[in-house]
Amino acid sequence: MLTFLADFSNVISPLNIFRYITFRTGGATATALLFVFLFGPTIISALRVKQGKGQPIRSDGPEGHLLTKVGTPTMGGLMILSGILVSTLLWGNLTNVYVWILILVLLGFGAIGLYDDYLKVTRQSHHGFSGKMRLLLETLFAAAACAAMLYLGSPKSSGLAIPMVSGFVLDMGKFFIIFGAFVIVAAGNAVNLTDGLDGLAIVPVMIAVSAFGVIAWLAGNAIFSSYLGINFMPGTGEMMVVCGAMVGAGLGFLWFNAPPAQIFMGDTGSLALGGMLGTVAVAVKHEIVLVIVGGLFVMEALSVIVQVASYKLTGKRIFRMAPFHHHLEKMGWQEPQIVIRLWIIAFVLAMVGLATLKVR
Repeated sequence: MLTFLADFSNVISPLNIFRYITFRTGGATATALLFVFLFGPTIISALRVKQGKGQPIRSDGPEGHLLTKVGTPTMGGLMILSGILVSTLLWGNLTNVYVWILILVLLGFGAIGLYDDYLKVTRQSHHGFSGKMRLLLETLFAAAACAAMLYLGSPKSSGLAIPMVSGFVLDMGKFFIIFGAFVIVAAGNAVNLTDGLDGLAIVPVMIAVSAFGVIAWLAGNAIFSSYLGINFMPGTGEMMVVCGAMVGAGLGFLWFNAPPAQIFMGDTGSLALGGMLGTVAVAVKHEIVLVIVGGLFVMEALSVIVQVASYKLTGKRIFRMAPFHHHLEKMGWQEPQIVIRLWIIAFVLAMVGLATLKVR
């Protein structure tokens, strides 16, 4: 919204700074952080009163979880999404279609996660609503976002680029909607599965979103994209502002989510943030790089898939408990040890993913 100030730069020349994505990204980050800091305590208090017993904790989980985490309110994703939305509306270019695509996914996936959290709290069960219905709704929102990219975004939206290969693009045509929706839904659920320890999901999400914010800025710039040999995707650079807002809101949330957590992100946040991450990757044609940058989320999701498949086929479990972070707990690792080491892995993977931009 503040981008209109740049129109008066011919009168007051310093206002021209509002044209720059990098400046507005900094403003979005600071605004979202301040918003969550200011309103976070009020939101936590309200959710604690409304939820009573808070998020149900699995009785078969690692020892100590029932004692340390029971009674903690969930739906903390509302803090993050509110911060992102307010900051984006203030600093983003609201004429840019990619901004609205990200808002669509954030609000759509967030609403699905919110309803799932609501059912878990009211039923005091870790089971939400039907998994099939949840996946169907996620797919519908993701497909709508991909259709908007295809028909309203860049003409190259239907292409699939290969990392470290300059110039090659596989045109998927309308099949892009199916493929892109799969990536977005998979990313949303992978982040959702990672969210199981205090601070575990939010920092890797911030790291991955920061990396893709940079990629979006580069891909949306004709000069930088040409220099690096990546696809020029006009308009996608504006997504960096939304990514900045997410990082700011995430930092604010981490203040309250640091051990011992005053609030949990819940499906409200993890599903929405994962969906947003997948959407940015699809929009900038770096879906394969997402597997690298988001490697931690991939590992957590695969641990669940392997565990379920092994148990159904052989009656035996590969891991002591899935997702993988609970397996590490069962092995005797302490929660802070697991969280910080997985943060380090997420950071290294993000650096590897960014390195693919230069290796062509």
